[in-house]
Amino acid sequence: MRGLRTTGHIFRVPLDHTDPASPRIEVFAREYSSLDHSDDDASRLPWLLFLQGGPGGRGVRTTQLSGWMKAAARDFRILMLDQRGTGLSTPADAATLGAVGTPQAQADYLAHFRADSIVADAELIRSRLGSAPWTVFGQSYGGFCTLTYLSLAPEGIERALITGGLAPLSGSPDQVYRATFARVEERNAEYFGWYPEDRELVTRIAAHLGRVEEFLPSGERLTVRRFRMLGSFLGGNTRVHGLHYLLEDAFTTTPDGPRLSGSFLEQVHGLVSRAAQPLYALMHESIYCQGSASAWSARRVLEEYPRFGDDAAEVLLTGEMIYPWYFEEDPALRPLQAVADLLAEKSDWGPLYDTDVLATNTVPAAAAVYRHDIYVDRDLSLATAASVRNLQVWETDEFHHDGIADDGEAIFERLLSMTRRGTAGSTT
Repeated sequence: MRGLRTTGHIFRVPLDHTDPASPRIEVFAREYSSLDHSDDDASRLPWLLFLQGGPGGRGVRTTQLSGWMKAAARDFRILMLDQRGTGLSTPADAATLGAVGTPQAQADYLAHFRADSIVADAELIRSRLGSAPWTVFGQSYGGFCTLTYLSLAPEGIERALITGGLAPLSGSPDQVYRATFARVEERNAEYFGWYPEDRELVTRIAAHLGRVEEFLPSGERLTVRRFRMLGSFLGGNTRVHGLHYLLEDAFTTTPDGPRLSGSFLEQVHGLVSRAAQPLYALMHESIYCQGSASAWSARRVLEEYPRFGDDAAEVLLTGEMIYPWYFEEDPALRPLQAVADLLAEKSDWGPLYDTDVLATNTVPAAAAVYRHDIYVDRDLSLATAASVRNLQVWETDEFHHDGIADDGEAIFERLLSMTRRGTAGSTT
């Protein structure tokens, strides 16, 4: 393609890496390298494994090198993993999970789709590629997986780079949502400070949806609580301003009075449906669980923040939290409601991090912590960083959670430099 070559790899891996008799699934990975290197030279470059955000996010598809990938391809072959259950890997969705068996069988199956299994896949893949310890770059949930990698198989990593992805090493998901609800509320205030006309418009849309039935292109009714999922825009650095453009043509005039426009409803549908990423909804709370159940943590913690109620005088937009009603209102998730409840009730989740190993870590590591991140809380991130030896932190208020989408080249180069030279992290 334009300035790059790609090669697809398919690996057969055990569903359960601890059971030799476990059934096999497929994991797909795509290799990217720059045409600035000849075929022979590219084949001798060290590997960089990229772990995508999620859970349930497939690897990045690109047709030209830009951003962080452009920077990385100068020195590395990039391996873009479709984490198990995503992309071209053996899928895990309503259609395929139904073939697994009962909801309990599905829950048992999905218990093998967390960071520990992703890391075991990565180590098996590294061995099959004949790679020396490689550089691992984790964005968001990919950073969580990188911490698990440093815990369970540090011998497989030459250096670790993390952006917006330092997970709490212990404790329940409740602490995460208490922190992020507060940050989402702050971000709402910031957004409506920029666009005061949108404060009135969001309230008007919510009131309209309470009175008038509006339907998404897929046929289901758009509810107020689903409309509030547009708060996903708030986690972006420049993307946040796209929310203003989305809202500005929300209404159209009809003979029966104001209605939501077809264009608006089409765009909203793409933002509130989990059809393309059902694992995100199924596994989201479990990524924090170690030895206890999530018990629908976000729903419980929400009760502590009445300003986020559907009946609040000024409706607030929400973040990435997952609630049980998603599995009632989203047609793509309805067949998965029973298994979602079982996963929320599951209390025997195994450990994801070894705090003793992390406390004595020798792998050079660097992490970007975004001060106003509404998805991965700054204070929880810094507490984790203090528990990982040899991890340098660059804390910045210049970017939000999607920083690598805005200036990935500069962010990547900075973190890489920190691990190569041992430079101290700085704060802006």
